[in-house]
Amino acid sequence: MSDRIYAGIETGNNDFEGANVLLLSVPFDGTSTWGKGADKGFEAFMDASDNMEVYDIETDSEPYKIGVHILDEISERKDADIMFKATYERTRENLKTGKFLTAFGGEHSISIGIIKAHYEHFEDLTVLQIDAHTDLRPEYHGTPYNHACAVYDASKNCNLIQVGIRSMDISEREHMDRSKVYFAEHIMDNDYWVEEAIGKMTNNVYITFDLDAFDSSIMPSTGTPEPGGMTWYQVLDFLRKVFRRKNVVGFDIVELAPNPDNPAPDFIAAKLYYKMLAYKFENELKSIEEYD
Repeated sequence: MSDRIYAGIETGNNDFEGANVLLLSVPFDGTSTWGKGADKGFEAFMDASDNMEVYDIETDSEPYKIGVHILDEISERKDADIMFKATYERTRENLKTGKFLTAFGGEHSISIGIIKAHYEHFEDLTVLQIDAHTDLRPEYHGTPYNHACAVYDASKNCNLIQVGIRSMDISEREHMDRSKVYFAEHIMDNDYWVEEAIGKMTNNVYITFDLDAFDSSIMPSTGTPEPGGMTWYQVLDFLRKVFRRKNVVGFDIVELAPNPDNPAPDFIAAKLYYKMLAYKFENELKSIEEYD
């Protein structure tokens, strides 16, 4: 098992048995076609997590207390097919435990196997993709497990809702359900889309979050940063409403390609993960705080 401790704090329930949350690292960057470095994302995320303030003002809680166990990483770094199979099988096994599974990339191809295991495990699953890119190609560069194919399988097997989109290939139009796509340019100056998007979700929701969904001014450390993206509080407002009204069954965060000269994006990734834990376990954390 990994010897890292989430947020650098021993809680007494960091081990597999005591933890409520499992964290799987998949440091795969084998199909990225422009900027490289997502294979280094998890370590940068962990270093930032070790140095962030652990009290969450918004929820009046300390989410690390819920117990996060770090699993052994998926070690395949080159072959996308091998990575897919390993990630899919590991996810299937971990879902049987009933614990809340989270994952950190790596590039977005790591989500394909994780999502497949989730839609096989949970009935009538919605996949909420927050992303700059549609990622709807059936295959790219000879493999269906390319980062450009991240949600193609989900689009055929799940209720896929896409938020923050602002870049795509013309070939992807035939695989897109425009009634469930919220383009970045249409959601910047209003919030009509929040209720509409949530209304189109089934009860069980899996979230796949590509960090390039954020505007490149605050999140330049991705393989393919795009201008015109979402803002921090816009994302948080949407996520908290999703977590409160739906049963979020898992999530992944991908595409952090850290820049050693600018650690700020690493902290965005760390805080985003922490916020999502706070929203998922808001009620349980209140009980913990009252007990303490």
